[in-house]
Amino acid sequence: MTNNQKKKRGDRRDGVWIKDIDGFHAIMPHLMPNRCDSEVYIEERLDVTNMMRYLEEKNGPGAAHKTTPFHVFTTAVAKTVYHRPLLNRFINGKRFYMRNKITLAFVVKRRFQDNAEEALLITEVTGDTTLEDMSRKILGESKQIRKEGGNDMNDLLDNLAKLPRPVMRFVMFMFRFLDFHGWMPESICRDDSNYATVLLSNLGSIKCNAAYHHLNNYGTNSIVITIGQIHKETILDENGTPEVRDVMSIGAAIDERIADGFYFARSIRLLEEILAHPEDLERPIKEEIRNDSKNTLA
Repeated sequence: MTNNQKKKRGDRRDGVWIKDIDGFHAIMPHLMPNRCDSEVYIEERLDVTNMMRYLEEKNGPGAAHKTTPFHVFTTAVAKTVYHRPLLNRFINGKRFYMRNKITLAFVVKRRFQDNAEEALLITEVTGDTTLEDMSRKILGESKQIRKEGGNDMNDLLDNLAKLPRPVMRFVMFMFRFLDFHGWMPESICRDDSNYATVLLSNLGSIKCNAAYHHLNNYGTNSIVITIGQIHKETILDENGTPEVRDVMSIGAAIDERIADGFYFARSIRLLEEILAHPEDLERPIKEEIRNDSKNTLA
């Protein structure tokens, strides 16, 4: 539902109620009402050799700012979701919804220290978003959070944490009630990673491998992806010849109710295709994916 579309009965502020669901999927929110009970886990090793070569050239002398593997990966994820719209679905109140927009969420460490606080960063992408847009937005907003100490959501969480336990339980009950009916205020949702299309965690930045991060029953977030440290691996090419390549491991937790396994698998293949041609991300993500028509699982 765009801003020009009229909101119909059953629609939420953040999504359109999908009514033409086949019986197999329509019954799933009733059989498995909790998102955490419907998680499927996907582990993939992605060849990012071309991406690393591209970044080495892009970050050469004269570069205005440093573009990181995380910037490329997040833009690739945004492009994948744009072209695979079922990934932008969510289930709440036992109903299927299609989001009005694509949002990516990150956790920003204010300082790289054990006791440093974390802050949430939510960024919206459109069909016109490019790698340059994403890179500048992440760099700018991360810098602002580290400088100013957070955003409205972090301030709200700080205040909630000071409440007595009985009051906190009542507030959480009200939050879940509003969440179930789609009545949560925009002022709360817009900075809450639980309402993002995809939550991303860059574990590679702290020299860790990818891990599985659970979904939450609260909110609408249906996909969580963690990114591991990029490393060298020996891989056999199409002719069976061993070759040393740059590899990135990812771990994803997905609400299996929003689509089927074939759709998820094909989406991963599209993500791989995008990362194999990172230069394409310099153009708007709405442009067609290279070799998309040839992307089959046969």
